[in-house]
Amino acid sequence: MDDDNMSDMNKPTAGMDPNMVMTHMTFFWSKNANILFSDWPGTHTGMYVLALVFVFVLSIFVERIRHCQVMKPGPKHLGVGLIQTFLHALTTAMAFMVMLAVMSFNVGIFLVAVAGHGMGFLLFRSRVFNDSDTKSCPHNVCSLSC
Repeated sequence: MDDDNMSDMNKPTAGMDPNMVMTHMTFFWSKNANILFSDWPGTHTGMYVLALVFVFVLSIFVERIRHCQVMKPGPKHLGVGLIQTFLHALTTAMAFMVMLAVMSFNVGIFLVAVAGHGMGFLLFRSRVFNDSDTKSCPHNVCSLSC
């Protein structure tokens, strides 16, 4: 390719917004990223650290809600079913937010999301802090004890 064709690659093509920000399609390591919202955390180191902490805590919280039994087993009840449905929807929404943050392809965000899910599992589901006899959940179809 000659130099004239290389300079054309940086020009917007027909129909593209010249102000549109291109996102990474491969993993990269940088504090300059867009995570969940445009221009957040931007180029500020403090905001990037806040984004890392947010994704880490959100991942732990997803594991907490996913593996806790809020309601005691009992007969059918509309109110209990509605609360369970709300908690399921909340857990799904938070898990999707973690997934969308990871889709920024930022390695730091990926690592804290995995670490947060791992820490949440360690704290709320593993045998390190829980006795397997008292915390068994018969409704958990994704049990690792199979």
